[in-house]
Amino acid sequence: MKYLRYFLFPFSVVYGCIMSVRNFFYNVNIFESKSYAVPIICVGNLNTGGTGKSPMIELLIRTLKDNYQLATLSRGYKRTTSGFLEVETHHTTAEVGDEPLQFKTNFPEINVAVDANRRRGISKLLKTYPKLDLILLDDAFQHRKVKPDFTLLLTTYGDLYTKDFVLPTGNLREFQSGAKRAQLIIVTKCPASLSIEEKKIIFRQLKPKPHQRLLFSTILYSEFVTSKTSKEKLASFNDFTLVTGIANPKPLVIHLKSLNKNFDHIRFPDHHEFSESELKSLQKKSKILTTQKDYMRLKSKLSTDQLYFLPIETQILNQPELLEKYLKDYLP
Repeated sequence: MKYLRYFLFPFSVVYGCIMSVRNFFYNVNIFESKSYAVPIICVGNLNTGGTGKSPMIELLIRTLKDNYQLATLSRGYKRTTSGFLEVETHHTTAEVGDEPLQFKTNFPEINVAVDANRRRGISKLLKTYPKLDLILLDDAFQHRKVKPDFTLLLTTYGDLYTKDFVLPTGNLREFQSGAKRAQLIIVTKCPASLSIEEKKIIFRQLKPKPHQRLLFSTILYSEFVTSKTSKEKLASFNDFTLVTGIANPKPLVIHLKSLNKNFDHIRFPDHHEFSESELKSLQKKSKILTTQKDYMRLKSKLSTDQLYFLPIETQILNQPELLEKYLKDYLP
């Protein structure tokens, strides 16, 4: 597979150039990038998947929800419905997608919607909720039809975009130069003990522009695992099957191994839709631990007493107040 990617290098150059021309047309207003009366905050990445967009959206919600009436808008990846749909807690992942359903489950007080047409989605949200103060756009860095007021670009500690190349040779959706559109770059999934020297090395690698800020974040794992009806201390939770359908389960696996947990790991692709045969196999497991995103897809298909998820949060390292400070520079 590695050598096949090298063979595809000419296609990567062509694809990257097409994306660059597209971006140029938006930059010079040949293609229209629409602005809105309320601030639009965009969260996205250059890499394909696995950078921690969902936990970052939830961090933004926790940071802003007490002072602003906000909504989130996602495309609703792999949903079976189409068009604009406002997410409610009774929806299924098939109807709205796993991440939007997770947002609504964790923050039922905010407005969550899905629409692949972001312009239409924003317009419908503003028409339905005219008192909205801001909208969070999930996974929209390459969606140039909307002009955000503030953009967060995520890149993971173990897979910086400066060490990658565009598809199909690498995993970038566009050339690295596209990073200049962001006001804030956040290096996600850092070790909590990240040193000042390591931060300086990453800073030199990413080379943020004068208008850009750089922050570092880490994953906080809960001390409890949660099922539909109960919570158990992670310290006493053992002999289970870990089931993941996310882009990069490595940090979770490392965390569980650091706690000396005894488990088997069954790994599926990101946003995996479980087949009947896979579900029958999982139903034979006595105890399953999964991520909350996977739990959204599995909770109606496996036993309540069998299925648990481990909640996580993203936290900015060292100076968490800086995130709110940078955001408020662009918010009324």
